Amino acid sequence: MKKQCYFNQHNIKYVDYKDIDILKKFLNPHGRIQNRDRTGISAKYQRQLGVAVKRARFMGLLPYVAR
Repeated sequence: MKKQCYFNQHNIKYVDYKDIDILKKFLNPHGRIQNRDRTGISAKYQRQLGVAVKRARFMGLLPYVAR
């Protein structure tokens, strides 16, 4: 059974880099972005998520590596 897209379910149109709580849901314990097979996000939002996580890392809101 395929998972539903989190962003479509919650009617989120744009993935914001400042919303750290949502971004952390899609990172593994090491701080890496999880793939679509594991999260069930559509391709459109997966691309937006990647950009948002990278921006949040650059701004210092998320760590590059977590131990």
